[in-house]
Amino acid sequence: MNRIFSGVQPTGNLHLGNYLGAIRNWVKLQKDYECIFCIVDLHALTLPQDPAELRESTREVAAAYLAAGIDEKRTIIFNQSMVGAHVELAWLLSCLTPLGWLNRMTQFKEKAGKERDLAGLGLYAYPVLMAADILVYKATHVPVGEDQKQHLELARDIAGAFNRHYNCDCFPLPEPQIFGTAARVMSLRDGTRKMSKSDVSDYSRINLMDDADLIARKFRRAKTDPERLPLSPEGFQARPEAENLIGIYSALAEISPEQALERFAGQNFSVLKEELSELAITVIGAVGAEMRRLLSDPSHIDKVLKNGAERAAAIAFPILREAQEICGLLRP
Repeated sequence: MNRIFSGVQPTGNLHLGNYLGAIRNWVKLQKDYECIFCIVDLHALTLPQDPAELRESTREVAAAYLAAGIDEKRTIIFNQSMVGAHVELAWLLSCLTPLGWLNRMTQFKEKAGKERDLAGLGLYAYPVLMAADILVYKATHVPVGEDQKQHLELARDIAGAFNRHYNCDCFPLPEPQIFGTAARVMSLRDGTRKMSKSDVSDYSRINLMDDADLIARKFRRAKTDPERLPLSPEGFQARPEAENLIGIYSALAEISPEQALERFAGQNFSVLKEELSELAITVIGAVGAEMRRLLSDPSHIDKVLKNGAERAAAIAFPILREAQEICGLLRP
């Protein structure tokens, strides 16, 4: 069976975009793939973190996985730092990764900003660790959004470089899986920007643990324009907020954007916002309620992560040992 690997950073405030763009799709993948879903806490350290908040955020992501329907018995769920093979393989791969490849990574340029010389090495080199995350399990497929596709292409390049350098076929070249529907959920306050955990305005995003009243209030305040909803898909030109709300509705209802537009075409935004609120409360409200229940017993979440880490290590360390032997590292 083909193997899936993917992960989410534990940086707090998981939101609707995380759910629709990734976690909900992962639930479906369990039927057809051997799945490994990680909380990439080492990646989170590329930016300053409060230690206590990082631990709580790690549990929150695990709770979101479970609440959304990821089966801990069928699927491996763990946090990255509990399996040291990720970091060990990252060093082997970094020795074969040209600086020119890393210099092309657009996310480093965006996050480092104008003070690149003061950015940490981890922020610069973390795409190599991301490659190790995938390759240490010999994952065949990686579900990614468009913003991570460049890093997956780098992982493929690094796998190929290792195989060519040592004249072996140790690592498969992982294939991307990009889900089209609502893969990019945009901000409720600015339809040109992706919904983000780092948004200054809380009203720009629907958090997974928002209660019903807050979800409804956020959709009521979502930015729109004075015109009614368009009559056809072509009518969304220069109306990104309208297109975003239709996209969110279609994803939550699991219908096409065209079907959603047919339902609301020509109507006032208030009609769409009301139905969208009710639908989001039903779907996201249930996930949030289960997350709160799970988080009330952190020892259970810790046990799930510990068991998942043991299962992950049983796969990862033999692959790491294979790579180490290929490199010529002595392992008596």
